[in-house]
Amino acid sequence: MSVLDPSPLQTVRPKLVNTEVMRNHSELFRAECRRLMLETENECKRMQNDDTKRLDQRVKDIQFLKKELELKLEEIIVEIDALIVLQSRVVKALEACREPLRVTMVCLEERMKRLPSERLHDEVDRELLKERELIEGVACLLQSIAEQITEQIRLNRSAKYHLEQDLKEKFEAQCIDNSCALMTTHSINNPQWSKNTETALLSSTPKQWENITEINMAKAQQQLTNSLSLRALVESLLEQTAADMQKQVRATAAAFQLNINEMKSAKSQMENQLDKILSEFARQQRTREDLQVAITENEHALSLAQARLALRRQRPGKEQCHDPAQSQLLAEVQQLTARTNELRQAAAQSEVEQRALARCQLELQENIEMKANSLYIDEVICTQYREPVIIHNF
Repeated sequence: MSVLDPSPLQTVRPKLVNTEVMRNHSELFRAECRRLMLETENECKRMQNDDTKRLDQRVKDIQFLKKELELKLEEIIVEIDALIVLQSRVVKALEACREPLRVTMVCLEERMKRLPSERLHDEVDRELLKERELIEGVACLLQSIAEQITEQIRLNRSAKYHLEQDLKEKFEAQCIDNSCALMTTHSINNPQWSKNTETALLSSTPKQWENITEINMAKAQQQLTNSLSLRALVESLLEQTAADMQKQVRATAAAFQLNINEMKSAKSQMENQLDKILSEFARQQRTREDLQVAITENEHALSLAQARLALRRQRPGKEQCHDPAQSQLLAEVQQLTARTNELRQAAAQSEVEQRALARCQLELQENIEMKANSLYIDEVICTQYREPVIIHNF
């Protein structure tokens, strides 16, 4: 055997060393793998626990904002319903103004049909004009209020829409986050979810996300405040306008009644005066007839006296004596002539008085007829139109 030839043991030993090294290295690698797997498992569990906590917290945050949104949404829905009811009241109040205004216009037109001398701008006309102006003003105001309520309802519904959209998105987000919190490695339905690991570009930060809801609720609260203020104003205006219209209607009715009473009194006085005029006319007629009889009788007496004088002028010349009988007859003729003239003047004056009484009679009859016409318009026609009209509280 040569000295240089290695022994079999020497030949095998390096191979054993290499084998031992590889084995040790493998054991170390296995240990490292077990450690890595254990750490990975623990890390996954920790991260999953953290995910679950964060998702639970997120769900709680969503639930909190969702509750706030629901409360605000309920408030805005209630307010919209209240505004719709108020709008209905305003529309009914506007409708209720039409009939009183029509009646007022009819009364003004009917009173223009009075005879010209009675067509005065009296207290009734002034109250009717006030009533027309008031009702027209109330109708214009109610129309403006109705438009404001319509606009406020639109704004409230807009705020309601944004709250509902926000609430819908919150509900969807809550459902998704709840599902994420309950999801495990064994409950994944879609394997593709686990492969889609690209990070999505998120649209907002948590603070911005919260601010969006706060802005929606702030806008809704602003509309609620505006709506409440509008309702309070409208309630006050409805009460005030109804009271004003009731007051004016009562004032007009009082003016009508006072005018009716005054016309009745004036008509009654004129009728009494007419009765007296007719009675006086009849007495004056009898007086005139008596005067004519007296004139006739006086003329007969005068004729007798004149006949006696004429006959005495036929006495013989020596008998033409101006004796007391002659003097008496001459005086009698003068007196009877003067008396006849006086009676004729009285008869003429009686005729003048009769004509004056007749003119007064005609004037009174015309005035009575005019008062009766005006009284019929105010007491019958206007009252007939106005009685059914009652101004209720709006």
